[in-house]
Amino acid sequence: MRYLISCAAALALFTGSAHAADAVPAKPVRFILVGDSTMASNSGYGDAFCARINRANTCINLAKGGRSSGSFRAEGRWNEVEGLLRGADAYSKTYVLIQFGHNDQPGKPGRSTDLKTEFPINMTRYAQEVKALGGVPVLVTPLTRRTFKDGELENNLGPWADVIRATAATQQAPLLDLNAESYAAVRAMGQDEADTLAMVPRPADYGVAPAAGKVEVAGAAKSAFDRTHVGAKGAAFFSRMVMEELKHAVPETASYFKPESEQQ
Repeated sequence: MRYLISCAAALALFTGSAHAADAVPAKPVRFILVGDSTMASNSGYGDAFCARINRANTCINLAKGGRSSGSFRAEGRWNEVEGLLRGADAYSKTYVLIQFGHNDQPGKPGRSTDLKTEFPINMTRYAQEVKALGGVPVLVTPLTRRTFKDGELENNLGPWADVIRATAATQQAPLLDLNAESYAAVRAMGQDEADTLAMVPRPADYGVAPAAGKVEVAGAAKSAFDRTHVGAKGAAFFSRMVMEELKHAVPETASYFKPESEQQ
């Protein structure tokens, strides 16, 4: 009889412990965004991307306007990313999306990097350091600009996208080929529709010049309109593109996003 009581007590204790273990919530995943103005708050798609995640507070947008793969580190901004990765115990996994290229191009003092030497080294180093700290680097090719010339969409970011593709391959890191997909989508739109993705409406006196890319009437007020940064419509459009690319490149992330009905 005592043996039966002891067994029953042990079973109850085991069952209670199992339920207690089940009650411990699973650790969430985290996303950190690193890049330039086309990903940053107020001018890029980063915040709209974070808003698509089930737990938006686990998505941190550290992208900053005007930064390149070199200046982001030189300014100490990468230190913050490394600090977050070192304090990652509360998360089951941290994905770091890294997108540079716009400001790495020539002609930008203090920001531009050499395409054949500095840029590949910078992107490789980012990927390696994320992995060394237990994170998952996700390399993103730069968002296309939206300027058409003689009816054809330019893609002067192609060489930088090529470097990122090669780096992702050698580092065995997930790749989001945003440059290729955004280029194809904008090209299909045409200039007028593509211009609706900008931060503000296109001014009536804003045109396309064969060489310069735009014409501004002398004396006209300056506008925030451009064909690089995005407003709410553009952010929604490209953040969805990035989300779908991430789901494809890293299938396990699909469950971390809100249902379609809850996304704006």
